[in-house]
Amino acid sequence: MVFFVGLFFNTTITASFQNNDSNLDSLYIDAKKKVILQNETAKFWKPADIALIKDSTLKQEVEYGKDLIAHTAKYLGPNGSVKPITNGMNCNNCHLDAGTKPWGNNYGSVYSMYPKMRARSGQVEDLYKRVNDCIERSLNGQPLERDEKEMKAMIAYIEYIGSNVPKGKESNASGIYDLEYLNRAADPLKGSALYNKKCASCHQMNGQGILAEDKKEYTYPPLWGKNSYNSGAGLFRISRFAGYIKYNMPLGASYESPQLSDEESWDIAAYVENLERPSKDLSQDWPNISKKPVDHPFGPFSDSFTETQHKFGPFKPIKAEKTKNKKNNLKTLL
Repeated sequence: MVFFVGLFFNTTITASFQNNDSNLDSLYIDAKKKVILQNETAKFWKPADIALIKDSTLKQEVEYGKDLIAHTAKYLGPNGSVKPITNGMNCNNCHLDAGTKPWGNNYGSVYSMYPKMRARSGQVEDLYKRVNDCIERSLNGQPLERDEKEMKAMIAYIEYIGSNVPKGKESNASGIYDLEYLNRAADPLKGSALYNKKCASCHQMNGQGILAEDKKEYTYPPLWGKNSYNSGAGLFRISRFAGYIKYNMPLGASYESPQLSDEESWDIAAYVENLERPSKDLSQDWPNISKKPVDHPFGPFSDSFTETQHKFGPFKPIKAEKTKNKKNNLKTLL
């Protein structure tokens, strides 16, 4: 009897020490991960401080530009005070925190990288062209003239907040995070259930969002339907939408505290992009079709894959073929 009691006691003590060791290991790993994350986020781009602008005229223009980005619809929406040329969404709906949030489709690398060649248009584009692209596609609207006050103000804002990034360099955590491709196609049916659970409380079950009390802009923007972005918008590609929501949605999510897994992000994106929205004439896009991204959902393509696979994946086989074709073309040139 004494033997069994002693055995039980020793086993209990040993198990206790083992559990404590396991807990200590877990705490150590968590602390190490936290330090690594802090070191990483400390290097993320931060916008140049508008409060430091000494030129009062420039400061006023930049501040107006920021307000136009944050509350576009108040000025340019259906009930806008300047003119009604957009769908009622704000630039801020896609470029979070007026284009300053890490991995929130921010403007960190815009000024530093423009003008630049863009395969979508097959041309060198300046910021005027880039801003109007967003107005015509994401806001499903009409372009501004180059010398209009609002265009100048938005460009002044984008240029100023990105002026702390050297020309030709990309800032850390700029734009949208590139998620790893799934080994399967993204699934709209799975995405539907996830959307209803995680997204509908803000964007509504019908995806039409919630208008603010003043009826001039959205508190939560529409994700599909006649008032949402059109089929030519960057976020219509599911890799862009999935990467965007991964570290920004649902409300309160961030790079440090994501609320969606990669798979959930892909499936929600597949659901949202599978629903009705305004169309855009894309006949002038991608003059070199071999430059189309793997998830551009409209043909013709320079490969043998279907429009369905280009829209939902799996994308790894498409990427592999594009890489192979590129290597073969280089060999031919040599």
